[in-house]
Amino acid sequence: MKKPNTTSNENLLKNAPMKKTLLRKKGKKGQTLVEYALILAFISVVAISVLIALGKQVKDVFTTISSQLAYAGSSH
Repeated sequence: MKKPNTTSNENLLKNAPMKKTLLRKKGKKGQTLVEYALILAFISVVAISVLIALGKQVKDVFTTISSQLAYAGSSH
């Protein structure tokens, strides 16, 4: 009678925790990617909101600077 191959069964049992760990790590990579995407989206929304809120004020400052530079250039 042939003895069952216990080494392959033992290897499967030994590798089971390793496979779980690798699958968990792979899942965390995907989770991290999603977290970074959410952070990037949040920062984009905040930046656009700030630019919309302050847009007119920034435009006025640059218009004033441009006018003063044009005046200073023409008087000399």
